[in-house]
Amino acid sequence: MTYDQFKESLSGATPPAGIPVLLEALWHDAKGNWEAAHNIAQSKEGTRPYDRLHAYLHRVEGDNWNAGYWYRRAGADVFKGSLQEEWKTLVESLI
Repeated sequence: MTYDQFKESLSGATPPAGIPVLLEALWHDAKGNWEAAHNIAQSKEGTRPYDRLHAYLHRVEGDNWNAGYWYRRAGADVFKGSLQEEWKTLVESLI
């Protein structure tokens, strides 16, 4: 699947079958279902890729303090770009 194909999948009612669960979380986030995305991030707390997603989601929520905590747990720098740029970066890293 390409980035463009993933973006096109957002017009559907359900995430594409067989995509990685972290990509599914970003699909839910893009569809406005933050809670579903957050539940996925929490499902494997302490796992760096999930913690990195968790950081992004708290940034989306506007909770920068909590986002900072999750970036540190993920061993990642706080993302300096826009939320849209971070979402794209995360998606591209998972495709």
